[in-house]
Amino acid sequence: MTSISELHQQIKSKQRSALEITEEYLNNIEKLEPQIKSFLCVTKDLALETAKKVDQKVANGEDINILEGIPIAIKDNMSTKGIPTTCASRILENFIPSYESTVTQKLRDQGAVILGKTNLDEFAMGSSTENSGYQVTANPWDITRVPGGSSGGSAAAVAANECVVSLGSDTGGSIRQPASLCGVVGLKPTYGLVSRFGLVAYASSLDQIGPFGYTVEDTAILLQAIAGYDSKDSTSLKVEIPDYTKSFSNDLKGVKVGIIRETFGEGLDNVVAESVNVAIKELEKLGAQVKEISCPRFRYGLPIYYIIAPSEASANLARYDAVKYGIRNEADNLLEMYTSTRSKGFGAEVKRRIMLGTYALSAGYYDAYYLKAQKVRTLIKEDFDNAFADVDVLISPTAPTTAFKAGEKTDDPLSMYLSDLMTIPVNLAGLPGMSIPCGFDSQNLPIGMQLISNVLREDVLFKVGYAYQQATDWHTKRPNLN
Repeated sequence: MTSISELHQQIKSKQRSALEITEEYLNNIEKLEPQIKSFLCVTKDLALETAKKVDQKVANGEDINILEGIPIAIKDNMSTKGIPTTCASRILENFIPSYESTVTQKLRDQGAVILGKTNLDEFAMGSSTENSGYQVTANPWDITRVPGGSSGGSAAAVAANECVVSLGSDTGGSIRQPASLCGVVGLKPTYGLVSRFGLVAYASSLDQIGPFGYTVEDTAILLQAIAGYDSKDSTSLKVEIPDYTKSFSNDLKGVKVGIIRETFGEGLDNVVAESVNVAIKELEKLGAQVKEISCPRFRYGLPIYYIIAPSEASANLARYDAVKYGIRNEADNLLEMYTSTRSKGFGAEVKRRIMLGTYALSAGYYDAYYLKAQKVRTLIKEDFDNAFADVDVLISPTAPTTAFKAGEKTDDPLSMYLSDLMTIPVNLAGLPGMSIPCGFDSQNLPIGMQLISNVLREDVLFKVGYAYQQATDWHTKRPNLN
C-alpha cells in the first residue's frame, strides 16, 4: 500500500504515470472482487480517462494538486452524475442520477481517479454490509467474516488495496465500526463540516460523509479535499478549513486524554479492552496526560438512536413511491402501486426501520418516544461538553468485538445493533470521531481504538492519531490475499 503523498511524488517526478497506477488498482479489483465483493460498479473508462488527463498535465509541465491521479472509491449512496447510484437497494436498481453530489464533484474537480461505487447495507442501514440488495462484502482479513457496516464496501476496498482511499457515510458508526473491523483508519467529521448535498438521506440529523485510509495522513488529505461550506446544504457550516496536515506531531506533550469509563465493562471483549488499554499506555509514553472521564448518559445512545434514526428514515424514504424514480410495480390503483413497489424494492432491515420510525412518530406516541429521545440526546451532548471542559480528546474502543462471522447475527437484529454501541453517541452529539488500528486478536482480526474530539477539532484527532501511528506499526499490517 502506497500513501497519497508517495503516489503524488511518483506522478510528479514521472517515476510512475497516473495511468500505470490506475491500471494497477483496476487489476487488483479484477483479481480480488470475486472473493471480496467491495464494488457494486467499477467505472473503468472514467478512471482511465481521468488518469490520462493527469499524465498530460505532467507532460505539459503543469503543476498537479495532491489528489490528481489518486485512485478513490465512493460509497454507493452518494449521487454520481451518469453513474449508477443504487444505495444497494433493489428499489433504485439501474437508477442513474442527473446531478453530482458536492463531495464527488470536489474530487472530480481536483483530478481524483474515481474507480467505482462500493457496496453498503441498503440505504446505509446496518452494521455488517449483509443487508445489501445485491451482494455480501467479505472482510479481507478473513473472507468468512463481515467487514462491518454500513460502509463495509468502502472499508474493505481500502483494506484489500483495491483503492488508496475511499469515502463512506456515518450515521451511527458506519465509518468507524467497519474501519475497526477492517484494520484501517476511518473518520466521521463534525456534523456540517462536509456537505451532504447528493448524499442519499437515511437520518438527516445524523448522516455525515467521511474518509477511509490506511494512514491518518491520508484521511487528513482526503478530508481537506471534501470539507467546506456548501450553499446547497442547509446544515453546512460556514467555517474556515485549516490545513489538517499542519496538526501532525510526533509527541503529545500537553494533550489531555480522557478514557470514557462507561465504554469499558459488560459486552466488551477482553482482547479488545486489553488492546485499547495498551494503546492508551503508548499515548502516555508520547507525553499525553491520561485520566478517566464519566459520560453517564453514554449508554442511552443506542436506544435513543433507534428511535431518532428510524423516525427520520420513515420520512426520508417516503419519497420512494414508484412515481418519480426507481422501480415501479404496475397495479390497478395508486395505493396498490405504492405498496407492491415498496414491498418488492425494500429489504427486511429497511422495512423494519421504516415501521419502527412510523410507529414512533404516530399520534399518541410522538411525545412518549420521539420527543423524549430528543431530550435525552441533548443530555448526551451535555455529558460530552462537560468532558471536554477537562480534556482535549476522549478514548474508547471503536467496536465491542472484532469481525464476526457472516450470517452470525442476521437473525438477531438487537445483537447486530450492539455493534454500534460505542460509536452512536458521537453522532447524536454531532462530534468528530476517528477509529485507528491498535492491535489484533488471536485470529489475526483487527481491533480499533476510537478517538473523539470537540466540535470542529478534527486537528486534535489528527495530532493524536498521527503521533500514535508514528510510534506503532499496526497500520502497516496487511491482509494475506491471494
